[in-house]
Amino acid sequence: MFWIEKYRPVSFDQIYGQDRVCEVMKMCAETKNLPHLVVSGPSGTGKSVAVETMLRLIYGETWQDNVTVFITSDLIERGKNGLESDERFLHLFRTDESFISNFKHVISSYASIRPINAEFKVMLFEDAHVLPHDIQHALRRTMERYSATCRFIFCTTQVSSLIPPIKSRCVPLYFTPVPREIVRNTVLKIREEIPEPDRIPLEEVGLIVAAAAGDLRKAIMYLQVRAETGTPFNPDTLSRTDTEVEACFALQAMKKGDIVSAQKRLQDLMILQGLSAREVLAILGQVTGREYNHPRIAACLADADASLVYAGNEYLQINALVSTIVSGVFS
Repeated sequence: MFWIEKYRPVSFDQIYGQDRVCEVMKMCAETKNLPHLVVSGPSGTGKSVAVETMLRLIYGETWQDNVTVFITSDLIERGKNGLESDERFLHLFRTDESFISNFKHVISSYASIRPINAEFKVMLFEDAHVLPHDIQHALRRTMERYSATCRFIFCTTQVSSLIPPIKSRCVPLYFTPVPREIVRNTVLKIREEIPEPDRIPLEEVGLIVAAAAGDLRKAIMYLQVRAETGTPFNPDTLSRTDTEVEACFALQAMKKGDIVSAQKRLQDLMILQGLSAREVLAILGQVTGREYNHPRIAACLADADASLVYAGNEYLQINALVSTIVSGVFS
Protein backbone atom coordinates (compact mmCIF):
# COMPACT_ATOMS: atom_id res chain seq x y z
CA MET A 1 0.00 0.00 0.00
CA PHE A 2 1.25 3.47 -0.85
CA TRP A 3 2.09 5.44 2.27
CA ILE A 4 0.57 8.59 0.78
CA GLU A 5 -2.78 6.75 0.95
CA LYS A 6 -2.07 5.15 4.33
CA TYR A 7 -1.34 8.54 5.91
CA ARG A 8 -3.89 10.52 3.89
CA PRO A 9 -5.75 12.92 6.25
CA VAL A 10 -9.37 12.16 7.08
CA SER A 11 -10.14 15.31 9.09
CA PHE A 12 -9.13 18.95 9.20
CA ASP A 13 -7.04 18.29 12.30
CA GLN A 14 -4.78 16.02 10.24
CA ILE A 15 -4.14 18.62 7.53
CA TYR A 16 -0.93 20.27 8.69
CA GLY A 17 0.27 23.80 8.01
CA GLN A 18 -3.03 25.15 6.64
CA ASP A 19 -4.81 26.24 9.81
CA ARG A 20 -6.34 29.48 8.53
CA VAL A 21 -7.77 28.14 5.29
CA CYS A 22 -9.01 24.97 7.01
CA GLU A 23 -10.80 27.13 9.57
CA VAL A 24 -12.69 28.88 6.77
CA MET A 25 -13.63 25.57 5.14
CA LYS A 26 -14.72 24.12 8.48
CA MET A 27 -16.96 27.14 9.05
CA CYS A 28 -18.52 26.65 5.60
CA ALA A 29 -19.21 23.01 6.46
CA GLU A 30 -20.71 23.75 9.87
CA THR A 31 -23.02 26.49 8.59
CA LYS A 32 -23.68 24.62 5.30
CA ASN A 33 -23.24 27.97 3.62
CA LEU A 34 -20.85 27.21 0.80
CA PRO A 35 -19.92 29.85 -1.81
CA HIS A 36 -18.21 29.12 -5.10
CA LEU A 37 -14.52 28.46 -4.35
CA VAL A 38 -11.15 28.67 -6.07
CA VAL A 39 -8.79 26.45 -4.08
CA SER A 40 -5.22 27.04 -5.21
CA GLY A 41 -1.69 26.24 -4.09
CA PRO A 42 1.29 23.99 -4.84
CA SER A 43 0.97 20.22 -5.12
CA GLY A 44 1.00 18.15 -1.94
CA THR A 45 -0.32 20.88 0.35
CA GLY A 46 -3.74 19.35 1.09
CA LYS A 47 -6.12 21.06 -1.34
CA SER A 48 -8.07 18.01 -2.55
CA VAL A 49 -8.26 16.30 0.83
CA ALA A 50 -9.45 19.51 2.49
CA VAL A 51 -12.24 19.90 -0.08
CA GLU A 52 -13.24 16.26 0.37
CA THR A 53 -13.24 16.65 4.17
CA MET A 54 -15.46 19.73 3.90
CA LEU A 55 -17.91 17.93 1.59
CA ARG A 56 -18.08 14.94 3.94
CA LEU A 57 -19.03 17.26 6.79
CA ILE A 58 -21.71 18.94 4.66
CA TYR A 59 -23.34 15.84 3.19
CA GLY A 60 -22.22 12.96 5.42
CA GLU A 61 -21.06 9.57 4.13
CA THR A 62 -23.30 9.87 1.08
CA TRP A 63 -21.48 13.01 -0.03
CA GLN A 64 -20.73 11.58 -3.47
CA ASP A 65 -24.46 11.56 -4.31
CA ASN A 66 -24.42 15.35 -4.43
CA VAL A 67 -20.90 15.90 -5.78
CA THR A 68 -19.79 15.60 -9.40
CA VAL A 69 -16.00 15.43 -9.75
CA PHE A 70 -14.32 16.30 -13.03
CA ILE A 71 -10.68 15.22 -13.33
CA THR A 72 -10.21 17.98 -15.85
CA SER A 73 -6.68 17.19 -17.02
CA ASP A 74 -7.66 13.61 -17.83
CA LEU A 75 -10.81 14.65 -19.70
CA ILE A 76 -9.04 17.32 -21.74
CA GLU A 77 -6.22 14.94 -22.65
CA ARG A 78 -8.54 12.11 -23.73
CA GLY A 79 -11.01 14.38 -25.48
CA LYS A 80 -14.25 12.89 -26.81
CA ASN A 81 -13.14 9.36 -25.92
CA GLY A 82 -12.92 10.38 -22.28
CA LEU A 83 -16.48 11.65 -22.20
CA GLU A 84 -17.88 8.81 -24.29
CA SER A 85 -16.25 6.11 -22.12
CA ASP A 86 -17.39 7.63 -18.81
CA GLU A 87 -20.62 5.96 -17.68
CA ARG A 88 -21.73 9.14 -15.90
CA PHE A 89 -21.88 11.07 -19.18
CA LEU A 90 -22.86 8.36 -21.64
CA HIS A 91 -26.53 9.35 -21.73
CA LEU A 92 -25.59 12.97 -22.44
CA PHE A 93 -22.92 12.36 -25.07
CA ARG A 94 -23.66 13.59 -28.59
CA THR A 95 -21.56 11.81 -31.19
CA ASP A 96 -22.10 14.45 -33.87
CA GLU A 97 -20.76 17.31 -31.74
CA SER A 98 -17.24 18.35 -30.71
CA PHE A 99 -15.60 17.63 -27.38
CA ILE A 100 -15.96 21.25 -26.25
CA SER A 101 -19.65 21.29 -27.11
CA ASN A 102 -20.21 17.98 -25.32
CA PHE A 103 -18.30 19.13 -22.25
CA LYS A 104 -20.39 22.32 -22.02
CA HIS A 105 -23.56 20.25 -22.40
CA VAL A 106 -22.49 17.84 -19.64
CA ILE A 107 -21.66 20.65 -17.22
CA SER A 108 -24.93 22.45 -17.88
CA SER A 109 -26.95 19.24 -17.54
CA TYR A 110 -25.35 18.20 -14.26
CA ALA A 111 -25.68 21.70 -12.81
CA SER A 112 -29.40 21.66 -13.57
CA ILE A 113 -30.04 18.39 -11.68
CA ARG A 114 -31.59 19.09 -8.30
CA PRO A 115 -29.64 17.99 -5.20
CA ILE A 116 -30.65 14.95 -3.15
CA ASN A 117 -31.89 15.85 0.34
CA ALA A 118 -29.79 19.03 0.38
CA GLU A 119 -30.05 22.70 -0.51
CA PHE A 120 -27.35 22.53 -3.18
CA LYS A 121 -25.04 20.16 -5.01
CA VAL A 122 -21.36 20.66 -5.84
CA MET A 123 -19.39 20.45 -9.07
CA LEU A 124 -15.69 19.97 -8.36
CA PHE A 125 -13.05 20.61 -11.05
CA GLU A 126 -9.64 19.14 -10.27
CA ASP A 127 -6.74 20.65 -12.25
CA ALA A 128 -9.03 23.48 -13.25
CA HIS A 129 -6.15 25.40 -14.85
CA VAL A 130 -6.34 23.18 -17.97
CA LEU A 131 -9.92 24.24 -18.73
CA PRO A 132 -10.02 25.96 -22.14
CA HIS A 133 -11.09 29.59 -21.94
CA ASP A 134 -14.24 29.07 -24.00
CA ILE A 135 -15.40 26.47 -21.47
CA GLN A 136 -14.57 28.87 -18.65
CA HIS A 137 -16.63 31.60 -20.29
CA ALA A 138 -19.54 29.17 -20.63
CA LEU A 139 -19.12 28.20 -16.98
CA ARG A 140 -19.68 31.72 -15.69
CA ARG A 141 -23.17 31.73 -17.23
CA THR A 142 -23.90 28.32 -15.74
CA MET A 143 -22.70 29.51 -12.33
CA GLU A 144 -25.11 32.43 -12.44
CA ARG A 145 -28.05 30.44 -13.73
CA TYR A 146 -27.87 27.59 -11.22
CA SER A 147 -26.30 29.36 -8.22
CA ALA A 148 -29.34 28.59 -6.04
CA THR A 149 -28.91 24.81 -6.32
CA CYS A 150 -25.30 24.27 -7.43
CA ARG A 151 -21.89 25.35 -6.15
CA PHE A 152 -18.66 25.24 -8.14
CA ILE A 153 -15.22 24.46 -6.69
CA PHE A 154 -12.08 24.88 -8.78
CA CYS A 155 -8.89 23.21 -7.52
CA THR A 156 -5.74 24.37 -9.27
CA THR A 157 -2.00 24.90 -8.95
CA GLN A 158 -2.13 27.79 -11.43
CA VAL A 159 -4.82 30.24 -10.38
CA SER A 160 -3.67 32.73 -13.03
CA SER A 161 -4.96 30.34 -15.71
CA LEU A 162 -8.55 30.98 -14.62
CA ILE A 163 -10.27 33.89 -16.33
CA PRO A 164 -11.13 36.94 -14.16
CA PRO A 165 -14.93 36.43 -14.46
CA ILE A 166 -14.56 32.98 -12.87
CA LYS A 167 -12.27 34.21 -10.09
CA SER A 168 -14.51 37.18 -9.32
CA ARG A 169 -17.44 34.84 -8.67
CA CYS A 170 -15.48 32.67 -6.22
CA VAL A 171 -13.97 32.97 -2.77
CA PRO A 172 -10.20 32.39 -3.12
CA LEU A 173 -8.53 29.93 -0.72
CA TYR A 174 -4.76 29.60 -1.02
CA PHE A 175 -2.81 26.65 0.37
CA THR A 176 0.79 27.58 1.14
CA PRO A 177 3.76 25.17 0.93
CA VAL A 178 3.88 23.11 4.12
CA PRO A 179 6.50 24.59 6.51
CA ARG A 180 9.72 22.60 6.63
CA GLU A 181 9.44 21.95 10.37
CA ILE A 182 5.99 20.39 9.93
CA VAL A 183 7.26 18.21 7.07
CA ARG A 184 10.20 17.11 9.22
CA ASN A 185 8.01 16.28 12.24
CA THR A 186 5.63 14.25 10.06
CA VAL A 187 8.48 12.32 8.45
CA LEU A 188 10.04 11.62 11.86
CA LYS A 189 6.70 10.38 13.18
CA ILE A 190 6.32 7.94 10.27
CA ARG A 191 9.98 6.96 10.60
CA GLU A 192 9.34 5.72 14.15
CA GLU A 193 6.97 3.08 12.75
CA ILE A 194 9.77 1.52 10.68
CA PRO A 195 11.46 -1.44 12.43
CA GLU A 196 14.80 -0.51 14.02
CA PRO A 197 17.11 -2.44 11.64
CA ASP A 198 15.60 -0.67 8.61
CA ARG A 199 15.09 2.73 10.22
CA ILE A 200 16.34 5.62 8.10
CA PRO A 201 19.28 7.66 9.50
CA LEU A 202 18.40 11.13 10.76
CA GLU A 203 20.79 12.82 8.34
CA GLU A 204 18.81 11.37 5.43
CA VAL A 205 15.59 12.70 6.92
CA GLY A 206 16.99 16.20 6.46
CA LEU A 207 17.73 15.47 2.80
CA ILE A 208 14.20 14.16 2.27
CA VAL A 209 12.66 17.26 3.86
CA ALA A 210 14.81 19.58 1.74
CA ALA A 211 14.05 17.68 -1.48
CA ALA A 212 10.29 17.77 -0.78
CA ALA A 213 10.31 21.60 -0.78
CA GLY A 214 7.04 22.00 1.11
CA ASP A 215 5.29 19.08 -0.62
CA LEU A 216 4.30 16.76 2.23
CA ARG A 217 3.02 14.08 -0.15
CA LYS A 218 6.36 14.01 -1.94
CA ALA A 219 8.23 13.73 1.38
CA ILE A 220 6.17 10.69 2.40
CA MET A 221 6.71 9.13 -1.02
CA TYR A 222 10.49 9.66 -0.78
CA LEU A 223 10.46 8.12 2.69
CA GLN A 224 8.68 4.99 1.45
CA VAL A 225 11.06 4.60 -1.49
CA ARG A 226 14.03 4.90 0.85
CA ALA A 227 12.57 2.44 3.36
CA GLU A 228 11.57 -0.21 0.83
CA THR A 229 14.61 -0.07 -1.45
CA GLY A 230 17.22 0.29 1.29
CA THR A 231 19.20 2.59 -1.03
CA PRO A 232 20.65 5.72 0.63
CA PHE A 233 18.61 8.77 -0.31
CA ASN A 234 20.26 10.93 -2.96
CA PRO A 235 18.23 14.02 -3.95
CA ASP A 236 20.44 14.62 -6.99
CA THR A 237 19.61 11.18 -8.39
CA LEU A 238 15.89 11.70 -7.89
CA SER A 239 15.73 15.22 -9.21
CA ARG A 240 17.98 14.92 -12.26
CA THR A 241 15.07 15.00 -14.65
CA ASP A 242 14.73 16.52 -18.09
CA THR A 243 13.13 19.58 -16.54
CA GLU A 244 16.07 20.14 -14.23
CA VAL A 245 18.56 19.73 -17.07
CA GLU A 246 16.63 22.39 -18.98
CA ALA A 247 16.78 24.68 -15.93
CA CYS A 248 20.57 24.13 -15.80
CA PHE A 249 20.84 25.32 -19.40
CA ALA A 250 18.76 28.37 -18.50
CA LEU A 251 21.11 29.18 -15.61
CA GLN A 252 24.13 28.84 -17.89
CA ALA A 253 22.52 31.25 -20.36
CA MET A 254 21.91 33.73 -17.53
CA LYS A 255 25.57 33.48 -16.52
CA LYS A 256 26.51 34.48 -20.07
CA GLY A 257 24.02 37.36 -20.02
CA ASP A 258 21.87 35.73 -22.72
CA ILE A 259 18.46 36.82 -21.46
CA VAL A 260 16.51 35.68 -24.54
CA SER A 261 17.85 32.10 -24.44
CA ALA A 262 17.28 31.79 -20.69
CA GLN A 263 13.72 33.06 -21.00
CA LYS A 264 13.02 30.64 -23.83
CA ARG A 265 14.37 27.69 -21.81
CA LEU A 266 12.10 28.48 -18.87
CA GLN A 267 9.10 29.19 -21.10
CA ASP A 268 9.61 25.79 -22.75
CA LEU A 269 9.29 24.17 -19.33
CA MET A 270 5.86 25.78 -19.00
CA ILE A 271 4.66 25.31 -22.59
CA LEU A 272 6.15 21.94 -23.54
CA GLN A 273 6.43 20.29 -20.12
CA GLY A 274 3.22 21.76 -18.71
CA LEU A 275 4.82 23.13 -15.53
CA SER A 276 3.35 26.02 -13.61
CA ALA A 277 5.45 29.10 -12.94
CA ARG A 278 5.83 28.07 -9.29
CA GLU A 279 7.11 24.66 -10.33
CA VAL A 280 9.64 26.39 -12.60
CA LEU A 281 10.74 28.54 -9.65
CA ALA A 282 11.14 25.44 -7.48
CA ILE A 283 13.28 23.66 -10.08
CA LEU A 284 15.35 26.78 -10.69
CA GLY A 285 15.84 27.14 -6.94
CA GLN A 286 17.15 23.57 -6.69
CA VAL A 287 19.52 24.10 -9.61
CA THR A 288 20.91 27.41 -8.38
CA GLY A 289 21.31 25.95 -4.90
CA ARG A 290 23.76 23.44 -6.32
CA GLU A 291 25.30 25.27 -9.25
CA TYR A 292 25.51 28.90 -8.11
CA ASN A 293 24.27 29.43 -4.58
CA HIS A 294 23.97 33.21 -4.42
CA PRO A 295 21.78 35.09 -1.90
CA ARG A 296 20.69 37.61 -4.52
CA ILE A 297 19.24 34.81 -6.68
CA ALA A 298 17.34 33.47 -3.67
CA ALA A 299 15.89 36.94 -3.10
CA CYS A 300 14.86 37.22 -6.77
CA LEU A 301 13.14 33.83 -6.63
CA ALA A 302 11.32 34.84 -3.44
CA ASP A 303 10.13 38.11 -5.00
CA ALA A 304 8.89 36.27 -8.10
CA ASP A 305 7.05 33.73 -5.96
CA ALA A 306 5.32 36.52 -4.03
CA SER A 307 4.35 38.30 -7.26
CA LEU A 308 2.74 35.12 -8.62
CA VAL A 309 0.08 35.24 -5.88
CA TYR A 310 -1.58 38.18 -7.64
CA ALA A 311 -0.01 37.96 -11.10
CA GLY A 312 -2.23 37.73 -14.13
CA ASN A 313 0.48 36.44 -16.47
CA GLU A 314 2.93 33.77 -15.31
CA TYR A 315 5.14 34.12 -18.40
CA LEU A 316 5.65 37.82 -17.70
CA GLN A 317 6.81 37.07 -14.15
CA ILE A 318 9.27 34.40 -15.33
CA ASN A 319 10.69 36.73 -17.99
CA ALA A 320 11.05 39.50 -15.41
CA LEU A 321 12.82 37.08 -13.07
CA VAL A 322 15.43 36.22 -15.70
CA SER A 323 16.09 39.90 -16.45
CA THR A 324 16.42 40.69 -12.74
CA ILE A 325 18.87 37.84 -12.10
CA VAL A 326 21.04 38.74 -15.09
CA SER A 327 21.16 42.46 -14.23
CA GLY A 328 21.51 41.98 -10.49
CA VAL A 329 23.86 39.00 -10.28
CA PHE A 330 25.71 38.33 -13.52
CA SER A 331 26.26 41.88 -14.87
